Amino acid sequence: MNVQTTTYLLLSDGTLFTGKSMGAIGTTTGEICFNTGMTGYQEVFTDPSYYGQIIIMNTAHIGNYGAKEVDVESDSVKISGLICKNFSEKYSRSLADSSLEDYLKKNNVVGIHEIDTRALVAHVRDKGAMNCIISSEIKDLDELRNLLSEVPSMEGLVLSSKVSTKEAYTLGDESSAKRIAVLDFGVKKNILQCMVDRGAYLKIFPERTSFAELEAFVPNAYFLSNGPGDPSAMQFAVDTIKEILATNKPMFGICLGHQLLALANGATTFKMHHGHRGLNHPVLHLATMKSEISTQNHGFAVDYDSVANHAELEITHINLNDQSLEGIKMKSKPVFSVQYHPEATPGPHDSRYLFDDFMALIP
Repeated sequence: MNVQTTTYLLLSDGTLFTGKSMGAIGTTTGEICFNTGMTGYQEVFTDPSYYGQIIIMNTAHIGNYGAKEVDVESDSVKISGLICKNFSEKYSRSLADSSLEDYLKKNNVVGIHEIDTRALVAHVRDKGAMNCIISSEIKDLDELRNLLSEVPSMEGLVLSSKVSTKEAYTLGDESSAKRIAVLDFGVKKNILQCMVDRGAYLKIFPERTSFAELEAFVPNAYFLSNGPGDPSAMQFAVDTIKEILATNKPMFGICLGHQLLALANGATTFKMHHGHRGLNHPVLHLATMKSEISTQNHGFAVDYDSVANHAELEITHINLNDQSLEGIKMKSKPVFSVQYHPEATPGPHDSRYLFDDFMALIP
């Protein structure tokens, strides 16, 4: 049994929770948000879209199936901190490589448990996303308040640069006729795998790659990845996407990529009150009028009205919980995007048909 120490969670509105430490001993800051999924915590922790955020796991028990090195969406843990109610140091999964406690320590993740996460989530839903600080080493609340006051707001931050690949690399069969240039704003491994599994040859480029360098790969399609941060602060990406659109080549965007595509078409984005995060969000596909259970992770969204009144864009998917916009397509080009994560790791695979739709657009 690991020795645990008293740990504080302080929110920027002054709300204070006291619990026990888990993972690394230390201090961490970030924007607090919550994930409604019951499984897939390791995939959540390694999702680059969570960079800079401290995650509340809504489900009551975390850690009971341990950790396995292959169950990751990137090369490292991306969350800034972890909050949960009941943390299991023991695990019962025979395939696991280690306990979640050891995994968090190895990846230097500071966490807090044994707090009322139902009350905390209700508070965030009511008051909205805000910054917070977790510390298992600082006991002076005034010092914590001072440190927290220095944390910048997520609004206006460009965080994709922290998680985008530094060097271009390739995946898949080089002889494939389906050559896709991927702009990496923080892509998940299983998104790439879903395209490779469908016969594509991918070249994954850093986020600030020039259009000329992208075209030098001679792609016949483009993909815009997920990622963290405020899309409205990423004019460099919007400008590149406008150049790509002029080629009339097929393009598919997910999450941040979806938001950037909307901005390139003159639509607008906004910071959500508390975002959508989990693997159980219902989305209506308007073409079929069928509901899909989707995996989501976003704190920014495309403004519904800016698309509904747009001459070139069409709304394809809406969220059944709050009627927010979840998907768009262009009327005159083979281009579409969704706000959610159709690769769905973790999550049900209701939306993987979108990768099939993308491949069908590629000549």
